[in-house]
Amino acid sequence: MTSTAQREIATFAPVAMARHIVRIPGLLSRIATLAILTLGTLTLTSSLSVKAAEPGVFPAGFRTEDIQTDGATIHVRVGGTGPAVLAIHGFGDTGDMWAPLAEALMAHYTVIVPDLRGMGLSSHPPGGYDKKTQAGDMTRVLDALSIREVDLVTHDIGNMVGYAFAAQHPERVKHYIAMDAPLPGIGPWDEQLRNPKVWHFNFRGPDVERLVQGRERIYLDRFWNELGANPAAFDEATRQHYASFYALPGAMHSAFEQFAAFPQDARDNQAFLARGLLTMPVLAVGGEKSYGPAMAADMRFVATNVKEGVVTNAGHWLMEEQPAQTIALIRDFLGAK
Repeated sequence: MTSTAQREIATFAPVAMARHIVRIPGLLSRIATLAILTLGTLTLTSSLSVKAAEPGVFPAGFRTEDIQTDGATIHVRVGGTGPAVLAIHGFGDTGDMWAPLAEALMAHYTVIVPDLRGMGLSSHPPGGYDKKTQAGDMTRVLDALSIREVDLVTHDIGNMVGYAFAAQHPERVKHYIAMDAPLPGIGPWDEQLRNPKVWHFNFRGPDVERLVQGRERIYLDRFWNELGANPAAFDEATRQHYASFYALPGAMHSAFEQFAAFPQDARDNQAFLARGLLTMPVLAVGGEKSYGPAMAADMRFVATNVKEGVVTNAGHWLMEEQPAQTIALIRDFLGAK
């Protein structure tokens, strides 16, 4: 490992580790395994504000489990009481993005928040990054928790995993909320591939990984800055929090593999579509400065009962840019009390 990489991880890892040590004592051994650097006497400095401890902190009463699936170990947060909501994140964050939603729903819903394979505190297997396989991860998570039906809430790559899950197990999904990302192989996907903003879909390989190693924060800043309408909404504490996870060994390779699987995802989605359209109620939410109403147009290629939602003054990062507005749309669609 280069000295640059060591410096970057030394900057980020203690922040994330300290949060999880406070919140989840059972993860001490796992975090020690993931953090291959010797931290020694490195401590959190007084320059970190109180707000730095806020990103990803789930409400009291949430527990965590590490659930074995087919070739992966999925880190899951579970809390609340009532019907189940499964919330799936995408690239650029982890399941921690859903902490505000979990707090808003937990009085009336059981909220299940996994980290996708290769992201956050889930394992980094060599393969299985096609979304059909990751939908299988979600199936095994729910089976391990003895949960049969869910309301599905997804964002970014989470949309792709969510669609693969809903298409294969429509009887297990009561409502489906998909937010601000297209589905590979569906609708105007080929046009999407020509969009210069998605150059990162094909940005991968050993040399790319060497280029990004130790510079994960710089790479991620591009997404947080350029894809959002309000870059300042992704504050410094939040950026440090997520960058710490993507600086872990193997994390960026796993992230690149998510995008490398898009051609297979496109073939799988076309096969799902050939079986028929989704019939459960679907809310398609786009950021006003991102996918906007086009999100609903895209979802109508795969579902019969689609309602449009647009988060105003927001780009791609809906939960960070406009959390109250986004949560209100979700709660209203689910009929939350």
